[in-house]
Amino acid sequence: MRVVIQRVTYASVVVNEQIVGTIKNGLLVLVGIEDADTDEDVVWLSNKIVNIRIFNDENDVMNKSVTDIDGDILLISQFTLHAATKKGNRPSYIKASKPELAVPMYEKMIKQLENDTNKKIQTGIFGADMKVSLLNDGPVTIWIDSKNRE
Repeated sequence: MRVVIQRVTYASVVVNEQIVGTIKNGLLVLVGIEDADTDEDVVWLSNKIVNIRIFNDENDVMNKSVTDIDGDILLISQFTLHAATKKGNRPSYIKASKPELAVPMYEKMIKQLENDTNKKIQTGIFGADMKVSLLNDGPVTIWIDSKNRE
């Protein structure tokens, strides 16, 4: 499982010209799921996401987590995080899970994040053509892969 975490002051996702998810201060998290992902990946990544200290404290040092600032999370599925670009110019997405495997894992991630934050997680719509808007704060962008724990 791979995630790209962006610290934002605003983020929203639109499907069919309707806003389906929106947050103010918090994290926009893009998640890519592969067949090898397990419940352990979900738990480990959720813990990382909610505890990663990338928000400024009173001394302007990145020392607070999204839970410390009572921030929100917008979670968006993004299979392109598993793009393989080694051959040619057209990315291959063979490593990305098909919906029958990815949807249950995505739903587990939503529930795990809700449990870990005690807040409702805003989301897009799995598999939809989504338009994501954000105001990246910093900019701060972190990439994490659960398979190599980095």
